[in-house]
Amino acid sequence: MKQKKYIAGLYFRLSQEDERQGESASIDNQRMMLRKYAEEHGFEIHDEYIDDGISGTTFQRPGVQRLLDDAKTGVINTIIVKDLSRFGRNYIEVGQYIDYVFPAFGIRFIAIQDNVDTENRDSGSMEMMPIMNVFNEWHSANTSKKIRAVKYSCAQAGKYLASKAPYGYVRKDDKNHTPIIDEEAAQVVRRIFERRAKGESAYRIALDLQADGISSPAVYAERKFGKKVTGDGHNFWSPAAVRGILSQQLYVGDLVQQRVKHISYKNKKVVKVPKEEQVIIPNNHEPIISRELWNKVKELEATA
Repeated sequence: MKQKKYIAGLYFRLSQEDERQGESASIDNQRMMLRKYAEEHGFEIHDEYIDDGISGTTFQRPGVQRLLDDAKTGVINTIIVKDLSRFGRNYIEVGQYIDYVFPAFGIRFIAIQDNVDTENRDSGSMEMMPIMNVFNEWHSANTSKKIRAVKYSCAQAGKYLASKAPYGYVRKDDKNHTPIIDEEAAQVVRRIFERRAKGESAYRIALDLQADGISSPAVYAERKFGKKVTGDGHNFWSPAAVRGILSQQLYVGDLVQQRVKHISYKNKKVVKVPKEEQVIIPNNHEPIISRELWNKVKELEATA
């Protein structure tokens, strides 16, 4: 009987949590382990599939999608990973692939450190696999809960968590990343609030800013800080950009955070958090506009 030829795809995944743990989970270490295993067991390596810095709770990863496409089309007939958590941390989807999809396409799945090999479905490790998958998902949920708690604690302590400050501010290089005024842009912010307080529409304000040759926030960020502009629409002032500035309570000196949250650790969709549940620290930093001007604009918009 002719021995089956195994053509393998080696899958590596590194999440942001793995990066914090150090080199033990690195892509290079995974590559070394998987290549050694494939060579020792006589597998032909077709390709490597990599997702770097992506959570295992979703299967919408470019590397794993390419891996699955090659498996389903017969380009490879074997998938090798370091452990089950590398493949995924969603126990329902992982189970569906290993128990239903892979057998239907004649794909052999191997998770080295968990001793899982679908060619030997009677092994103790295969029997334990559902429990391992549930544990991997629990670990992901628990990690997500801890990260949320840390972010909430940092927000309460007055640490500015956004990766960049809004137009008109820059982040100070201190432990709290305190917003400090960028005077050139702050002048435009004051102009927008003052004109809106006089009853002018966001549309009218945007037209005049564009006519006066004032760089849009995106173009300004590229010119001053080297931030790359994406998309043609970012080159121009729009009513939406003006309304976005008018909605920023940060300009009055208040630090407002935890305004949105994810539906769950599995779902990246965000929802708004009620005002009473947000973390608000009044008078946290130097304001660009007065509280009187802010209140006047809010009152006007409430009656518009």
